[in-house]
Amino acid sequence: MIITQTPFRITLGGGGTDLPSFYREHGGYILAVAIDKYMYLNVNTPIVDDKIRVKYSKSELVDHTDQVEHTLAREALRYFGVTRGIEIVSLADIPAGTGLGSSSAYLVGLLNALHALTQCPAGPQRLAEEACRIELEVLKKPIGKQDQYMAAYGGLTALEIARDGRVQVRRVAIDGEVLEALEHNVVMFYTHDTRDATTILSKQNHGANRNDRTVLSALQEIKDIGLEIETAVAAGALRRFGELLDAHWQAKKHLAAGVTNPQIDAWYDLAKRNGAIGGKISGAGGGGFLTLYCEENKPRLREAMRGAGLRELNFRFDFEGSKVIFDVVSRDGRLAHIQRQNGQENGFAFAAKVSA
Repeated sequence: MIITQTPFRITLGGGGTDLPSFYREHGGYILAVAIDKYMYLNVNTPIVDDKIRVKYSKSELVDHTDQVEHTLAREALRYFGVTRGIEIVSLADIPAGTGLGSSSAYLVGLLNALHALTQCPAGPQRLAEEACRIELEVLKKPIGKQDQYMAAYGGLTALEIARDGRVQVRRVAIDGEVLEALEHNVVMFYTHDTRDATTILSKQNHGANRNDRTVLSALQEIKDIGLEIETAVAAGALRRFGELLDAHWQAKKHLAAGVTNPQIDAWYDLAKRNGAIGGKISGAGGGGFLTLYCEENKPRLREAMRGAGLRELNFRFDFEGSKVIFDVVSRDGRLAHIQRQNGQENGFAFAAKVSA
């Protein structure tokens, strides 16, 4: 049995520039921080049969990997050459569709567990690259590379994405007191709305691919603001960070229809009237969490948001990324003989399974 713990993340700057439709022409940049809200994956080999069990919001019981409906689980198993005899159970601290990178956290956590199960542990760079390959190349999702890297690495991290897709990961070093103040002053409120980010990101991709000036201009502005946000945070100029977060949100609203709506705008205006310096909706937009920066009057801000029906999420920053937190190999030797599958690039397979 293997259990992995993989963090969710908050984007602080550059959101949207990690999509191929933008970075292939202009290069991308992301500044994000992982938080102590996690995706847990429990991966085990069944004792009594060779079925595949995948349990999430649904429960699947099938005979072969090709029959698995959960796309991320299916493709991760295919990548490792696993065709039967495995159980995958997931549990998350936060619902899916809330803009904190839950899908990629699931995939990175599962890949980490499968590496551990096959006794071929992988570092964060490999986990992120494998997750990007599955989501962007195999499943062809209209998403970027932020979530996979943040799930794998955690921490306060800058991602510089070259035009060829290579990602340079850089830890952002800041003073401990500044980091503590940033953690204390960033507050998040759940809007009770979940959404499929694919629709919004597809619209953004469409605009970027057809060189829509409004979309490209907004993305370039978001990238420039993101770089300035890192400079401000590193210098301890956190109030400036809050002001730039507001500028980021104003630019983000031009990326695609559905990023905001009258209700989100009303909540944001209410937050600004009650002490928030800046903020934005998490992820692609349209719902999820309203992330705000507030230095003073946080009790007043919290009261106003609660009065509007929003629920605060208490969190701390996470600095470890995806990790195995439980690893026990069965005594009966079912994992005794695991080897690479000949001819399968970057993949592994269960070559044999010894009976109890």
